[in-house]
Amino acid sequence: MDATKQWYQSKTVWGALVAVAASVLQATGVELAPDVQNDVADLAIAVAGVVGGAVSIYGRVSAKSLIGR
Repeated sequence: MDATKQWYQSKTVWGALVAVAASVLQATGVELAPDVQNDVADLAIAVAGVVGGAVSIYGRVSAKSLIGR
C-alpha cells in the first residue's frame, strides 16, 4: 500500500463514524414513545453498531491504499 487517499474516501473511517454515532445515540437516551417503540429504537441502535463495526472491519481488510492527510 503506497498510494494515499483522503480520509473521507476510507470505508474504515465511515464504518467507525457509524459505530460512534450509534453509541452516542444510545448514551444520550434517544427515546420514542410508547415503550414498544423504545425497544425498537434500542434494537435499531444495536444493529447500527454491529453494521458500523462490520463495515470498519471490511474496510480495513479490503483497503488497497493508505490514508493520508
